[in-house]
Amino acid sequence: MSGKAIIEIKDLVKIYKGSDEPAINGISLDIFEGEIFGLLGPNGAGKTTTISILCGLFNATRGKASIDGMDIHSNRDKIKHIIGVVPQDVALYPTLTAWENLTFFGNMYGLRGAKLRQKIAEGFAVFGLEKHADKKIANCSGGIKRRINLIAGLLHDPKVIFLDEPTVGIDVQSRVVILDYLKELNKTGTTVIYTSHYMEEAEKLCTRVAIIDRGRVVSMGNPRELVAEHPEFKDLENIFLHFTGKDLRD
Repeated sequence: MSGKAIIEIKDLVKIYKGSDEPAINGISLDIFEGEIFGLLGPNGAGKTTTISILCGLFNATRGKASIDGMDIHSNRDKIKHIIGVVPQDVALYPTLTAWENLTFFGNMYGLRGAKLRQKIAEGFAVFGLEKHADKKIANCSGGIKRRINLIAGLLHDPKVIFLDEPTVGIDVQSRVVILDYLKELNKTGTTVIYTSHYMEEAEKLCTRVAIIDRGRVVSMGNPRELVAEHPEFKDLENIFLHFTGKDLRD
């Protein structure tokens, strides 16, 4: 694929203290501007660790990575202004209302006043949440929490958005709304990096995927092209199992 690499990763390694094996073990890949890029892998493969390093939550043990030409270690504050993060665990305050949560996160991004109120209102409208604005998060369903969690990561119009399992554990309707929105967001030029265990979802959504296992990239490419290259497998799920095996993971 040609174009500008908005994320560049070279020989990235992360070894957690007390661990016998690296969580990620020499990952190298480029993610291009305007892609919907999927990081796929079994539990413990290194997906969340990779995203956490790119977002500045962890330091890598070795290796280099940059976002929009900026080294992730020396430009952490600048990078935070151009990325959005939607974590796997819902990162909302249960005793605050949906509106109060989004106001809090908007303030963290430096948004205030009418502009912030407009962004929150737009998010509620897109995700059909207007009637839930004053509901405490503790009283919201899983699907509503996921949608609010997504709005929180997008309030500041990030250039790159990281989503870690954004559709896990929610109803089909909420999943469709979230995926359709990500497609529309991507059309505006936003680069989307996301992890998922739903292979059918990734096959339909992603321009490219990297299959990660035991901290290494074991296969990468356009989902349809990967299927075409392996005619013995009918879909991405079977290719995923071919490269990662069928053993259960913790």
